[in-house]
Amino acid sequence: MKIIWPALIIFLLHASVHAADKIRVAIPPGVHTYIPLAQKKGFFKEEGLDAEVIEMRSPAIAVVALANGEIDYFSVIGSSVTAALRGLPIKVVACYIPCSPQILIARPEFKEVQQLKAKTVGFGEAGSSGDVLGRMMLRHFGVVEKEMKIIASGPSETRLAAMKQGLIVATIVAPIWALEGKKLGFNVLANACELFSWPSAGLVTTAKKIKERPDEIKPVIKAAIKGARYILQNREGYIQFMMEWQKIDREIATGTYEYLPKSYNDDGSLPEKGFRLVIEEAKKLAKVDREVSLSEVAELSILKEAQKELGTKGK
Repeated sequence: MKIIWPALIIFLLHASVHAADKIRVAIPPGVHTYIPLAQKKGFFKEEGLDAEVIEMRSPAIAVVALANGEIDYFSVIGSSVTAALRGLPIKVVACYIPCSPQILIARPEFKEVQQLKAKTVGFGEAGSSGDVLGRMMLRHFGVVEKEMKIIASGPSETRLAAMKQGLIVATIVAPIWALEGKKLGFNVLANACELFSWPSAGLVTTAKKIKERPDEIKPVIKAAIKGARYILQNREGYIQFMMEWQKIDREIATGTYEYLPKSYNDDGSLPEKGFRLVIEEAKKLAKVDREVSLSEVAELSILKEAQKELGTKGK
């Protein structure tokens, strides 16, 4: 007993310290719900983590904060891949939204994307996922970018205000803002998720953490998978959470749910075809003309271990 008890005490103390591991996860305001929901439902705590969720409006600032160690994880894939190609030591380790539910909305007088030709539109921060997706959606419908005036017009609520004032005629927003836009009389012209695969949200961290703390990354991946699964399997729970988190009414919260089954996955898998498209767009922004391998900007070995522990093979 004299030998066993001290060993047991040391083990319990180690477990207690591990259970209190603190992490900081950054997300854009009002989206990538699987992270704050995982925090609210205790999925991070189940995995022995004390997670602080931080909303950061600027992806450019967030990736620098990630690389500097000011935050531990970030949820935006596109901006992170661009930053990685520009030299920041960060990589994608999981994907939960493989098909971006970004919605192109326009003022009432515009009924189809082709009518936007030669008009002024606002897609958010230059180089952001919204900006890239907005341009891709225009190209998909044959609208030539160089004939457009595409301006950086701030966060979603600012862009809606700019549309209301007639300063821009169209923008791209997450479902929650698209529904707010419909209340204002704006038209939904296209859903990016219905046009192409575009992994937009997941989990991104530093190469240093991948090398030194895979034991921390794996439970973070698992907690986020649990959050994504909860969203897909518990419609009413999601609606209640959104009403509380975003301070929105049931109509808006319910409306956002119709977009989710198409856009989320339940295992964190990163679709290669869509991810290669993300890389190609990131190469243009980063002015990189060489071939970029998936392993240069993503590390999925820890994800595979997490999937195995959760009883899924992944895709």
